Amino acid sequence: MYSIEMAYARMRELQDMANRSRANAAAPRRAAKKARGAKKR
Repeated sequence: MYSIEMAYARMRELQDMANRSRANAAAPRRAAKKARGAKKR
């Protein structure tokens, strides 16, 4: 049986991995994208 607790733990794992890879790989791009988005509005 697949419990909600297991699903939640897996979701947190994936989020942690995504945050780590995003912080390592795309920090400059993310900053540039944020700045462009702010200017457009």
